[in-house]
Amino acid sequence: MLNNIILGRFILRNSFVHRLDPRIKIVLVVILLINIFLSVNYLSLFINLVAIFIFLLMTKISIKTYINNIKFILFIALFTVILNMFYAKGTPIFVLGPIVITDEGFRNSIFVAVRLVMLILISELLTFTTSPTDLTDALESLLKPLSLFNIKTHEIAMMMTIALRFIPTLLEETNKIMDAQKARGANMETGKFLNRIKAFIPVLIPLFVSSIKRAYDLALAMESRCYRGGEGRTRMKILHINLCDIFAIIIVLSIFAMVLLSNFFVPVVNL
Repeated sequence: MLNNIILGRFILRNSFVHRLDPRIKIVLVVILLINIFLSVNYLSLFINLVAIFIFLLMTKISIKTYINNIKFILFIALFTVILNMFYAKGTPIFVLGPIVITDEGFRNSIFVAVRLVMLILISELLTFTTSPTDLTDALESLLKPLSLFNIKTHEIAMMMTIALRFIPTLLEETNKIMDAQKARGANMETGKFLNRIKAFIPVLIPLFVSSIKRAYDLALAMESRCYRGGEGRTRMKILHINLCDIFAIIIVLSIFAMVLLSNFFVPVVNL
């Protein structure tokens, strides 16, 4: 069930997006995320959707890889769609007793679902094209001003990167435990919903134990390599901003400007 989920995993390719400075990449991803929340009409939403699709093609990673991870959040998207469809006020288009679906609710549900999918795609765009080491260095560099307030930015960046890096590892471990439980006769895919939830409980305990063991092994490995935090550490790869980064900044800022203009000239969708 979890074989196709590779959330948080770095996929090595020789692409324009992979070659971008990770600091610039994080900033541009944040701008694209803000762009999505600024989209208040269908034109601005379409502009973001086309831009994201072009960026995905530029990574030289198959679209199927991105879609496999979207399947993981389909339940959340469906739940969000249903809430917006049934609870929005407007012109009724379907009435069945207490169930009323309005035209505005239907349009809003699609709008919100597309937003949610784009948020996941942008997050994948960052994690698939940036190695954990580069991500740690970039986060530490971006958080460096916080060190003026005695905040240990290196440790924060390291924890965030390790947490992101271990997502695919934990998913793989969960899949192995579920296969072991199924081999012992556990039924996790059929039957009533509550029964399937109960069958999943035996998976949580070994997964929790395995996570603690992995964390202990990681801490031991870091200590054996004389890791003592970020103070005095050097980097094998020095981050530099080049022409590709400037070109990417211009592209994303142009998209940002187009979204703002579309919001100004096109009617707003009531959400």
